[in-house]
Parts: sequence; structure tokens; C-alpha cells
Amino acid sequence: MLPAFLLLDGKKIKTGEPQISVDNRTFRYGDGCFETMKLVKGKIQLFPFHAERLFYTMEQLQMECPPHLSAAKLEQQIVQLAQANRHRDNARIRLTVYRGSGGLYDPEPPYPHVLIQSWEGPELRSFIHVNGIDLCIYPHAQKSCDRFASLKTSQFLPYAMAARWAKQHHCNDAIVLNVHNRVADTTIANLFILKNGQVITPPLSEGAVDGVMRRYLLQKLQANQYPVAEKPLTIEDLQAAEEIFLTNVIAGIRWVKQLDKNEYGGEWAARLYLQTIVPLWESNEKLGA
Repeated sequence: MLPAFLLLDGKKIKTGEPQISVDNRTFRYGDGCFETMKLVKGKIQLFPFHAERLFYTMEQLQMECPPHLSAAKLEQQIVQLAQANRHRDNARIRLTVYRGSGGLYDPEPPYPHVLIQSWEGPELRSFIHVNGIDLCIYPHAQKSCDRFASLKTSQFLPYAMAARWAKQHHCNDAIVLNVHNRVADTTIANLFILKNGQVITPPLSEGAVDGVMRRYLLQKLQANQYPVAEKPLTIEDLQAAEEIFLTNVIAGIRWVKQLDKNEYGGEWAARLYLQTIVPLWESNEKLGA
């Protein structure tokens, strides 16, 4: 069932009414950014991390922040929209910030637009109990490692094509490599491996998106003195891993059952899920610095 409403620049509008011009810069050039969030029982999970990433991304994209746009105001609007759409208990939220109409060099309106949408979220605690996922490597794109690579922007073509590749090859997700032929991330998640007792994930300098759940898990692993490292990962590292798991804010943790002909277990990832994700969703814990 489609949600009844969306919010555009703070105004509640019925879903399905056209809002974006064909001359829109995000439509033309991918000139925008977005956040995907999870709302549980009226509380946006890890919202301070989302707000920090959003405003940093806007700064990097040289988007002038509207005077009325604050983290507190955004949080209030998101909760109100989810409530209006009857998604308050469990929702998936997408917040998109985009410039208005214009050519590549045309003057722009002073402030970007802010679009907020909500959908009913997947059942809580559903991910770690299902079978592990099948993963493949997308061979037709290499992600850059420049200053924009870790941002969550609307320039999503490599991920969109990798997602189509995964579906065509009967996989649940696909790994996107960087220009050095090393792991960046996957179409919708950051990637971690367990190898020789150490948890490893690619650093942001490898082209990985600066995932909110990635940041949260690194913080929790370090606080609990798990051996953890951010370092480049090759395909050979994945083949030699004991476990592979993927993280994002909607699913928390998903364990990988198979990559090509290699099979993996998910026992360690399941324990981590129970120790970190379930308490987060159940208690709305406070975040550290």
C-alpha cells in the first residue's frame, strides 16, 4: 500500500502529485544527496549520525543550508510524516536534498529542496534468522576514491547497474570494486569480514560510502575491545575469510552464505547482531561521540 503523504520543504503533500520539473538538476546531473533511515516506535535510529552525515554532505556539495533547516526540525518532520502515514512503529525513511531547475552552469535558487518520504518498514529481527545471502562481484564498474566517493549522493549509477547484475545472476547483492580492483562496498551496504579472529572493513579512502551502521558497529566493536581494523580488502581476502557480513541501517547485519564458489558461516555475525543491533532497536540507546 502506497503512503498517503510526503513532505516537500516542510509542506505535507499527497503522494502521486508531480513535484519535480524535467529541468531539475538532480534528474539531469545527479546533483543531490539522500539519507535512508529506520524509524522504530517513533524514534529514528542513529539519528545524530544521519544528521551529521547529511549536513557534511551538503557542505561538500556546496549546498547552502536553509535557515530553517536544523537536525531537530528534520527529526520532528520525519516523525510527523511517519505518523501521518501510519508508519510510526516501524518505517523506512528517505530524505532527499536536491537543487532546483537549471543547466550545468546556470544560476541556482539559493537553497535546495528537502523531500521526505516514508514507507512501512520490514519486520524487526527478521534478518539474522533468514538464510545467508548470495553475493557476487560486479565486473563492469570501478568506483572512484575521490572526495565524493564516501558521500551518499544521487549519482548512483554504478550501484544501480550492480543491483541489476545481481538480480540477473540470482544473487542478493553485488560487490562494487574501486579503481584499484579492491572492495569498496556493495549496492546497499558496507562489507566486513572475519579473518584470523579480526574484523576488517575497507577504509573510506577505498571508496566506501560512510555508512551510519558501519560507523555504529566500529564504535561498538572498539568499545568492547574486539580486534578490528580498517584496511583495504582484495578479492583474495574475501575468498580466505571465515565470515563475510554486510551492514546498513535498515537490515542491521546480514551474513553472507556464498560468494562465487566459496561458502561461509554466520555464527559470529549472528552473535554480533544480538549484541549490538537488537539492543539498539529495543532500547534506543544513546550514541557516543
